[in-house]
Amino acid sequence: MTPTAVELVIETRARDLVEGFKVRRALPSARRRMVGPFIFLDQMGPEILRAGRGLDVAPHPHIGLATVTYLFAGELLHRDGLGTVRLIRPGEVNWMSAGRGIAHSERTPDEMRRAETELFGIQSWVAFPTQYEETEPTFAHHEADELPLIEDEGKRVRLICGSLYGARSPVRTFSEMFYAEVTLEGGARLPVTVDYEERAAYVVYGSIGVLPDGGTFEAGQLIIFRPKEEIILHALAPARVMLLGGEPLDGARHIWWNFVSSSSERIEQAKEDWREGRFAPVPEETEFIPLPESGPVVVRYP
Repeated sequence: MTPTAVELVIETRARDLVEGFKVRRALPSARRRMVGPFIFLDQMGPEILRAGRGLDVAPHPHIGLATVTYLFAGELLHRDGLGTVRLIRPGEVNWMSAGRGIAHSERTPDEMRRAETELFGIQSWVAFPTQYEETEPTFAHHEADELPLIEDEGKRVRLICGSLYGARSPVRTFSEMFYAEVTLEGGARLPVTVDYEERAAYVVYGSIGVLPDGGTFEAGQLIIFRPKEEIILHALAPARVMLLGGEPLDGARHIWWNFVSSSSERIEQAKEDWREGRFAPVPEETEFIPLPESGPVVVRYP
């Protein structure tokens, strides 16, 4: 029986990000479009990349959001139209604010391709409040030791963005939110904050229960909680969970391919800009992902 504290459970399924590399998509879903400002959540891997093979996501555009890359294993090299070249390793944060528009690529570094490696992480998008949708694009990187770490009785919480449990991440955000990696030993318990209207937990691995009224959840499930319900996560086995959420945005959002906006006309403009090559190019890149010939229809994401 679904606990009364749980509003919805989204089951993810594997799909190809690029040929031979699978992701599990939790957001957006036909059953739930957003949680707080989070409009996109993908689990990348775990995938073993054979020697000579890597993940190659060629330059592609974004508007109206921030991309947040967070790794558990492996490395990725980020390049963008601002001239940024930045390696990301496990426990670090790459936060790219697209604002009015930016293109970027993410690839396995050349030196990592010489031997077999693992790649495992989470890619999320945070949609912006209307007043910040057209800000200048920026990029920020934060080392693992810059992020607050909360440890106690078989649990560890690394705060990626926003504020949680009395701590605040140095990552600059544009709305009230929280995003954290939680690792739990078997039997450990963790209360979920009631400070935000919208809250969710994504189970990366392991098995967790929801107290006080039961329910067991496994890897690949996104659990969305009812507002203001006081609940505790109970690790039935060692587990890794992403906690995320925040306050709802100021109105509905449209999403088409990699573009997010409160205006459907703005998305049409972004499509034309990418088609006509008006985004700043990514240095050292000679290829790009073309605009889909027939992408999904523009959908309102309340």
